[in-house]
Parts: sequence; structure tokens; C-alpha cells
Amino acid sequence: MNAPQDRLVRHLAIAIGLKLVVLVGLWAAFVRDERVSVDVDVAAAHLSAPVATSGDQP
Repeated sequence: MNAPQDRLVRHLAIAIGLKLVVLVGLWAAFVRDERVSVDVDVAAAHLSAPVATSGDQP
């Protein structure tokens, strides 16, 4: 590879690396400790509920 391509590859690698670091940091700060409890009966009722369409409403 010639010098301009090497420079481009290096800059792209740095940019992707920084984005990964930011994404992991955001995940660790806001998502990692979040937990969602799921009630089986509520989930089943929600999934089996009829879907309202625009024709069903007056």
C-alpha cells in the first residue's frame, strides 16, 4: 500500500476504535444494570390480544 492509503486505513481504524469505546462506555453507564421483570400471564395476554385496526374504531 502507498502512504495515502496507509494514512486512511489508520484514521478509519482510530475512528472505529473510538466509536467502540464510546458505545461500550454508554452501555456500561446506562444499560448494564437495568433489569426488566416479565410476568408470564401479562406477556401472554398482550401477545394474544386482538389487534385494533383503523376500521374497528368509529
